Amino acid sequence: MTTTTITVTSTAVVPTAHGSRYLQQLCKHWSHNLTVEFSREQGSVIFPHDARGADWPGDARLLLDAGDGTLTCRIEASSDGQLEALKGAVVRHLDRFAFREAPLHVDWRDGV
Repeated sequence: MTTTTITVTSTAVVPTAHGSRYLQQLCKHWSHNLTVEFSREQGSVIFPHDARGADWPGDARLLLDAGDGTLTCRIEASSDGQLEALKGAVVRHLDRFAFREAPLHVDWRDGV
């Protein structure tokens, strides 16, 4: 694993009554090939700088927090391109797991 150099961040607070369920599904899914830690309320996923043939400046991290009626997703990335790619990956996976609610309202706030 390379040294994580966080230069850009984005946060989305997703309204859903099933935040804990989706957090656990996302983390279990990504735990097959990524470094993941999670509980019912919080999760962390590390995306290596060279994942899927990429060559980003550093690793990225997704932090998940299941609250009362929300799922907060925070991406910490090493470049704008990596951040945008991960935003898309998170939304696609969330919508897949939340198919009964999809599409979920995901409003990314950069720099937060």
